Formats: sequence, structure tokens, C-alpha cells
Amino acid sequence: MLRALIALLILSVHLAVQAEPVVVMRAQTAETLSHEAVTNIFMGRFRALPSGNPAQPIDQPRDSPLRAHFYQRLVNKDQTSINAYWSRLHFSGKASPPLQTASEDEVIRQVLRQPGGIAYVRRAQVDSRLRIVFELPP
Repeated sequence: MLRALIALLILSVHLAVQAEPVVVMRAQTAETLSHEAVTNIFMGRFRALPSGNPAQPIDQPRDSPLRAHFYQRLVNKDQTSINAYWSRLHFSGKASPPLQTASEDEVIRQVLRQPGGIAYVRRAQVDSRLRIVFELPP
């Protein structure tokens, strides 16, 4: 009984880790980003990577639980606050939000297609075409 409980606990921890968002770029990138750099890119403060290369942030669909989880962990803001933030910035002309996608699969296609494409995906989606450039702290 105890072994089964331990195995279930290990499995649930493994599944939770695989669902955690990680920030990715094309596999060929040499970038590694800090929390501050990722925040600045996804919150529209900068559209360049620390190397000076352009950055094109790509967002999950607007109603995605992964999107909500990512921004909560990144900047401690819920979806309503993030949407209001982007409405204010977009309306004022100060910045434009990350490229919006229709599906999780489209996020990866856009990362591979866009020069400087950077996005967050579930760790389980990372394959040889992608490189993790930032992991959110636990």
C-alpha cells in the first residue's frame, strides 16, 4: 500500500513538472534569459533580447489555463489584470501585446517561423526543435 502511494505521488509530481510552463526559442539560439528579461519582453517593455537581437513574444490563446498560470508565476497578475494592462498600453500606443495564437500547437509553429520568436509552452511540448531559455522558479 505504501509503495503504491509513493508511486502515485512520484507520478503526480512528474506530471505537474511536465505541465509547468518554460520559455523557449528555436533550438539554434544561444540565448539564456533572466526573469527580468523575460518579464520585460512579455510585458512589452523591450522587444529585444539581451544580445540585441529582436524578440517577438508569442502568447498562448487568450483563454488558455497555461497563459493564466504563466503570467501569475511571471508577474503575479491574474488574467483580468493582464488583459487590462494590455488594453491600456495598446490604446495609448505605447506598446503592442505579444503575438496572439489560436492554439498551443500554433505557438510552436510561430516560434519556429518568427525571427526572434520566444514563447512559453508546457515542458512536455519541448522537443529537439526548441531550446529552453528560461525556467520559472518553483
